[in-house]
Amino acid sequence: MKKSICVTAVAVLAASLVFASGSKDSVSATVTNTLNKAAFDQLVAAGPVARDAEIEANSWAKAVKKAGVLRVGGTRTSFLFSQLDETDGKVRGFDAGLYQLLARYILGDSNKYELTQVNSSTREAVLQNGQVDAVFATYSITDARKKLVSFAGPYFTSQSAILVKAGQTAIKGVDDLAGKIVATQAGSTGPATIAKYAPKATVQEFKDDTEARTALQQGRVDAYVTDYTLLLNAIVRNPNTYEIAGAPFGTEDPYGIGVPLQSDGRAFVNQFLRTIESDGTWTKLWLITLGERTGIKTAPTFPAIQ
Repeated sequence: MKKSICVTAVAVLAASLVFASGSKDSVSATVTNTLNKAAFDQLVAAGPVARDAEIEANSWAKAVKKAGVLRVGGTRTSFLFSQLDETDGKVRGFDAGLYQLLARYILGDSNKYELTQVNSSTREAVLQNGQVDAVFATYSITDARKKLVSFAGPYFTSQSAILVKAGQTAIKGVDDLAGKIVATQAGSTGPATIAKYAPKATVQEFKDDTEARTALQQGRVDAYVTDYTLLLNAIVRNPNTYEIAGAPFGTEDPYGIGVPLQSDGRAFVNQFLRTIESDGTWTKLWLITLGERTGIKTAPTFPAIQ
């Protein structure tokens, strides 16, 4: 990846990621779109396993154990977080690693999960109708969502950022969104963020990340605003197509794991998160899936669980 515009965009974004997440290590300009599959597979296969008594004491975990499979709401198209590898049929990434580790924690096998594709508009529905046990999908914890589902975590924090076409000069930061047509995902925190920080922009909502980026690439919108960690997917995969305009902005966005409302699964998953944080598994997963691919040498501080 030799184009200076790509290296600059990723380095700026990665630097902001380090700042927001609590790491003080320097950012390398070396980035790669290649995941170390062997290291990922080895890590999730060797994750911790819960004690039988811990599972028996929790109705949510006990039901998963009885079913013999962890039903997950997630995605197969988030390059850094949960991406299907068509060469071997496996899903890998930061979120994917977490739910595979949870499957091992409960069932003793990281492969015992079923993945249902969700987007920002369907995450609550699949939990409410009992289709899945948990949602891992860069799922921001908000007060409105907490009325519909319960959240374990957070396990990561994010902010918003602006994706634009590479080489454009009209938009250099959030102040330049006034009068522009700005894409975001329906059902995400994007519409509220744009309304607060760029109230003079015209918002156009799309079903998912792919549709929003396609609209930007085709010139139907001027910019795309969403979580900067998701936009990092686009930068790493499409170095000559997109770049980030300005620095990340807005309130820090905590990512949580959705479970059914008032489920005791929240307490169980929180204990799982504490376990993989304390034994170093979370840090190793972060470095394999995000750090090594964005040039960040040190993992951020694990956020305080709510």
